[in-house]
Amino acid sequence: MIRGSFINKRVDIGGLVLENPIMPASGTFGPEMESVIDFNLLGAIVPKSITLDPRSGNKTPRVCETVAGMINSIGIQSKGIQYYMDHYVPFYSKFTPPLISSLSADSIDEFAEIAHIVTQSDDVAAIELNISCPNLKGNGLAFGMDPEVTFKLIKEVRAVTHKPIIAKLSPNVTSIQEIALAAEEAGSNSLNVANTLLAMSIDVHTRKPKIGNVMGGLSGPAIKPVIIRMIYQVAQVVKIPIIGCGGVSSGEDAIEMMLAGASAVQVGTSSFIQPDAMLRILNEIDSYMNQHEMTDVRDLIGKIEIG
Repeated sequence: MIRGSFINKRVDIGGLVLENPIMPASGTFGPEMESVIDFNLLGAIVPKSITLDPRSGNKTPRVCETVAGMINSIGIQSKGIQYYMDHYVPFYSKFTPPLISSLSADSIDEFAEIAHIVTQSDDVAAIELNISCPNLKGNGLAFGMDPEVTFKLIKEVRAVTHKPIIAKLSPNVTSIQEIALAAEEAGSNSLNVANTLLAMSIDVHTRKPKIGNVMGGLSGPAIKPVIIRMIYQVAQVVKIPIIGCGGVSSGEDAIEMMLAGASAVQVGTSSFIQPDAMLRILNEIDSYMNQHEMTDVRDLIGKIEIG
């Protein structure tokens, strides 16, 4: 049981109010986890990114372990938007936390089309845009690597939906602040900082890449200090809420992200190691707040002390 029920853990992530700040990272959570954790204890539900049409994903192997982390290159394996609307949305609507639909697409027009479809459902509370995926009409560079493309994409999606938009930023950029400002100006209600770091690992015995796609996204504890830095940087320039994502494996990790400026936190790789990690993290947040005699989790947001 989560202790400290008198503590207010409610947070606002750009018009969407969560009962607590902890939610899964897209791609690390599915219906099968219902047998392991109580979904109703989460702040929000974020399923794997959905695409317009079914996709088989990248060739195997898709995952490999690294020191203090893992690399994955799944390739947004998807059953398509219609299957998602017919099966996943009704399933997740049984639970009390709001459903945040994560969208992935190959073009700006496709992003807008999928967003329009999910907007028709009252059971979808918000839309997370995975702008870290490659823009097939822009030389294959990720949408979120170009501030002008980021602005245009979010502007197009904003025109077709009234639901809160969360832009999931790429960490593989020179200035994440520039991208964050473009997303905010275009109408994003909050920002997810950030997706995985582009990485590579080689088997020294076979001399072959450990990932079938050669490169993939690094996640896990190894990337947390980089993400903390990015959350802090983004929080200095935007006025909209931030969701921290990357390397959280404890309550202290989540609190560190909140002190840097995040209003909420997503948990990913840790759930592969310990399926009920999110609930343990919530317990640890309560313990920390009891220890420091705090009653409102919002008093942590952006409260880093410098100098």
